[in-house]
Amino acid sequence: MSQIILHIVLGALLYYFSFFPSLYFFSVIGYFLYKIITVPKNEKTLAVLMACAYLVGAEVIFRMTSAGIFYESSKYFIIFYLFIGMFYTGISNKSYPYFIVLVLLIPSIIVAAIGLNIDASLRRNVAFVLSGPVCLAISALYCYDKKVTLQQILTIILYIGLPIITLSTYLFLYTPSIKGVVTGTQSNFAASGGFGPNQVSTALGLGMFVFCVNFFLNSKTLFLKTLNILLFSLIAFRGIVTFSRGGILTAILMIATFLFMVYLKSNKKQKNMIVIYFFSLIAIASLVWIVSSSQTSGLIDKRYAGQDKLGREKEDVSAGRVNIFMSELEGFIDHPFLGVGASEMKEIRLERLGKVVATHNELSRLLSEHGLLGIIILLILLFKPLDVRSSNNHNFFFYAFLAFWFATINHSAMRIAAPGFVYALALLNVNYEKRPLHRKRIIQPR
Repeated sequence: MSQIILHIVLGALLYYFSFFPSLYFFSVIGYFLYKIITVPKNEKTLAVLMACAYLVGAEVIFRMTSAGIFYESSKYFIIFYLFIGMFYTGISNKSYPYFIVLVLLIPSIIVAAIGLNIDASLRRNVAFVLSGPVCLAISALYCYDKKVTLQQILTIILYIGLPIITLSTYLFLYTPSIKGVVTGTQSNFAASGGFGPNQVSTALGLGMFVFCVNFFLNSKTLFLKTLNILLFSLIAFRGIVTFSRGGILTAILMIATFLFMVYLKSNKKQKNMIVIYFFSLIAIASLVWIVSSSQTSGLIDKRYAGQDKLGREKEDVSAGRVNIFMSELEGFIDHPFLGVGASEMKEIRLERLGKVVATHNELSRLLSEHGLLGIIILLILLFKPLDVRSSNNHNFFFYAFLAFWFATINHSAMRIAAPGFVYALALLNVNYEKRPLHRKRIIQPR
């Protein structure tokens, strides 16, 4: 409870004091660095993953408030923490496919260096598109077969959610009344704290999942269940009114996948409780939607129905994403071996359209900018986790984590660190605490 109150206060401080975002950022970086270095060796893995999880949850609020040193700061510090973790606890020798992924990214840099315009910045263009895949690969290298308990993975998930409480608090202060800022069915920057609705929606959707998990698995009292469902509801409301659908639909997919796996692994009594809690969750979610619809004068209903504010069907419900996807497939067809180079599709669209249009789909970007090497990367990312699952099926977050990764890279590429790090969490070796074995006492004859 104290952590939740602290992060609500942090949200208010970020909103009211212009100097506080930088102070918050450097305090977070310093605190977790100190924690990783000072904890005993047997706690290093948990400390590293908690630090990375917190930065994943905080990345959007850091960007929104210009708190970091630069735009991609969170990704680079996540990588930094992971390297420290590797120094202390090493990596599995079975994780080598993710090292191959890192190697296969290199040719696109060389191709880009040859093809970029003279006035283009190599670091800005190339580092921006590759920081996400690099963060994923290094996260996967570190997480592969690392042993954690169920309680530890619940703690890691919670640390993703805590800074999302801060983000939500900031959003409520930024736009306390939604009715005054909603005029159409397009993604709404005002309701997203003046920042990109896609990234905000993705972060809030992940927050919905975090507090749904807490509601089902980490709430021992009625008070905690009420608190978690309240946080879920408030975060869901702010996510819905961004009018960016990707993050919300991804959250629904994650939650459905998670609950299905928990249900399968539960006994009969637990299954009955899950069903009761599930219908309670549906009722709460329906209430949140009704409030959202009322606050947006019904425009959110039209948004999810693919209509404009007058109720007319939109010709392209993907908001131009299909056209971008097709153009990147053309790039792959024209340059099938090494691709056009990292970030070069954005340069090509700038020349053709006269404006910068960033991709929203990491799959098509990998194909167009990496060619056949991109296909190999995709095959590794898709099938290596399934190989892990075949030998360790205890992680019932596995499919939910992969669902978040796959859904997010299809609507938001890898703009933020979340999909890469959450993908890596699916590779953890989750061990459940064994219950003590009670044996009947044998009475020895005298």
